[in-house]
Amino acid sequence: MSADVQKVPLDPKVLDHLRQASTATLATQLYKRGLRQPFLVGLTALGAGPGSFAGEAFTMRFIPSREDIDPLDDPYRTGNRLQWEAVESLSPGQVLVVDSRDDTRAASAGDMLITRAMRRGAAAFVTDGAVRDGHLLASLPFPTYARSVTATTRPAFFHVADLQVPIGCAGVAVYPGDVIVGDPDGVVVVPRALAPVIAVPAAEQERLEQYLHTRIQRGEPLWEVYPPNEQTLDDYRTWTAENGSRT
Repeated sequence: MSADVQKVPLDPKVLDHLRQASTATLATQLYKRGLRQPFLVGLTALGAGPGSFAGEAFTMRFIPSREDIDPLDDPYRTGNRLQWEAVESLSPGQVLVVDSRDDTRAASAGDMLITRAMRRGAAAFVTDGAVRDGHLLASLPFPTYARSVTATTRPAFFHVADLQVPIGCAGVAVYPGDVIVGDPDGVVVVPRALAPVIAVPAAEQERLEQYLHTRIQRGEPLWEVYPPNEQTLDDYRTWTAENGSRT
């Protein structure tokens, strides 16, 4: 992603449309544009959370800790303060995304840091590793996604190497400024340049599938309804005209 793309502010309406679309819908829209796997497989939300979210990625990259750099006697006094710097640098609406190397042996963060991120106005916290204090995080009105919960402190296995660089999270490339969207099913990464391209089509797909669901729910067979044929699409357009459009 070029620096020019990152500098272009996202229209708030784009984020609104993406937030209202399911991760399944967004994955389909991205698949149509050649992206096979934008979904962070294996990550789940702690607790109910406040529902769906969409925000720009603020990235953090871990590497393995090493005893001469991250001594066991006092791991938080080594000068490696990037984790704190990340949280205190978050802008409202951003999503802190951590490349924990799919490793759950130690926590990517815990209650203190994630609560502080929430208080700074972050939209969510996402890691392909584990978190501490799961019972407390599950009670926060804030989306936290991880592979698992552990009591093991981060410096036992991880050193924070970089902020705001391209990372991999659950096998998906994430660039700073990409749009991260989450719902009860999980998290999807929308490349920043494609966010305004798929926003309206995603909202329209949601509307169409709501209509198709009502027909399947009534007992109609999949044939010619899902995926819809031309007659079904004509029926949908009539239904939209009668019920109004939300997009």
